[in-house]
Amino acid sequence: MKIRTVAEINQKIKKGKATVLTAEEVSNLVREGKKGELEEVDVVTTGTCGVMSGTAAIFHIPVGEPGSFKKTSAILLNGVPGFPGPCPNEWLGSVDMIVYGTSHSIYNEDYGGGFLFNDLIQGKDVEVELKSTDGKIFKSTTNLREIGTAQMIGTRLAFKNYTAFVNPSQESVASIFNAINMEGPFNGLSFSGCGELNPLQNDPHMKTIKKGTKVLLSGSEGIILGQGTRSTGQKPNLMISADMKQMDSHYVGGFKTAAGPEVFNSVAAAVPILDNDVLKDTFIINKQIKLPVADIRGRHQVLGFTDYASVWDDVDQRPAYNSEVCQQCQSCLVRERCPTGAYQDELNLEICFGCGMCAYSCPYGAFEMKRGKISLKLDSKIVDVPIVCRQSDLKRARELAEELKKRIEDGNFYLSEY
Repeated sequence: MKIRTVAEINQKIKKGKATVLTAEEVSNLVREGKKGELEEVDVVTTGTCGVMSGTAAIFHIPVGEPGSFKKTSAILLNGVPGFPGPCPNEWLGSVDMIVYGTSHSIYNEDYGGGFLFNDLIQGKDVEVELKSTDGKIFKSTTNLREIGTAQMIGTRLAFKNYTAFVNPSQESVASIFNAINMEGPFNGLSFSGCGELNPLQNDPHMKTIKKGTKVLLSGSEGIILGQGTRSTGQKPNLMISADMKQMDSHYVGGFKTAAGPEVFNSVAAAVPILDNDVLKDTFIINKQIKLPVADIRGRHQVLGFTDYASVWDDVDQRPAYNSEVCQQCQSCLVRERCPTGAYQDELNLEICFGCGMCAYSCPYGAFEMKRGKISLKLDSKIVDVPIVCRQSDLKRARELAEELKKRIEDGNFYLSEY
């Protein structure tokens, strides 16, 4: 078998002669019936974007003058609780702390860590409230420029394969896996994952996407620390860290669910095509990728299977808003339910996640979006289930995979050598 090294591919990148394709471009070749040759592609860029609960941030926050307090007992950023430490920073007037992307504001039930991270990356000021160990209260504002350290760590990101969820019961179920309480029986499906574009779907044996590999985490050049929590051989995921100061707020933010606000993130990884086996792994299409469908009440009770073609092929990535049809309801379901806050009397497509909740919720059809459906075989009958909520955004995943491709082609991103 012909084999080449990452160093050889990096030399081609340096000379501007590397052939770089996104994973979707490779999948399009498969659909056209073509078989790739090792000499025809050097790097395949992959991407995913979705709700990634295992996201946290490590900050060093300035609060007061040195000597103003000894240690911190509690701290809030825009009302979102952080965890002081592990370093006590005695008498420094500043705090080391960790904030979870899944933490909820004590003041606003719709605001949490993911929204906080987005505000910081946008450069906005955030409110700091600190209680010292001797009971003193300090209030100030800060922003990402003033924060000494702002390092994001994802403890489990970019799963190779995800699970879709339905509610087979008569009772509605509140869960992080749907934007609103999921009605049943089988009234809708929620899913995650970007199918053929997903990083570990293109490197299922983790030959090139592994510990020490450089990646883009929400636009910032980061590094894979190893396999993430709950990672298994059948369902691997990644632990990744990157500097938040280099991130693009477009790729990270908050996502409201029926169980409170969560955090979404984006990951792009490059697969160096070292041999024909690595190339072959990237020659996949959505139809070949199974998507288990589970009971939202149990998560691990798989009811059947569909595939990513059923949820991503021939659907709309963004809704169309018809203001002339809109009834300007005083209590607007779309405004109330939109997970990212993209609709506030007008639809902001920059903030929109493409989840489909607006088209599902508006009783007057002011939002149009082809969302697709799946056919689930239950015992001896087939049940058609419409897709009501996407917790992954294929549009953002495509954009980040394209961004990584451009950086490589421009010589601004080199592959990790081992």
